[in-house]
Amino acid sequence: MKKVILVAASVTFLFTVSCKKSEGGNKEVIQSESSESSYVDNNGKIDSTSTASSMTEVNGEKTEKISNIYKATDGTLVKVIFETTPKESTLSIRNNNKTFILKKTGAAGNETTYTKDDMTAKVTQDSIHLIQGNNVIELKKTKI
Repeated sequence: MKKVILVAASVTFLFTVSCKKSEGGNKEVIQSESSESSYVDNNGKIDSTSTASSMTEVNGEKTEKISNIYKATDGTLVKVIFETTPKESTLSIRNNNKTFILKKTGAAGNETTYTKDDMTAKVTQDSIHLIQGNNVIELKKTKI
């Protein structure tokens, strides 16, 4: 009985000592901030429909990702991620385990245009119009 207690105590002690984790890490390579954010619209009101925002810095280059959920006119939910790097801005649209990544091609007034091949996305403050050939899909920003 004493041996069982001694072995159990030894295993427990070794387990707790070996599982210490350092929170320091290698801060020179990647620094990341991630937090829930709220955005202010043109009227000064808080836009609470944004789901997540993150800022990552790798070797001095900052990358910002903003993730939102949009709803199509047929009720389908779509995850949209806006990613901005020093080199380019992209729009990722994910639905039914498919992801479409479009690059920013222009901005005029309050509308930004993203394109890839024959697909075009026209983004305004709270909606996205996807145009592919003769098909037009309207997405509206939504809360979950």
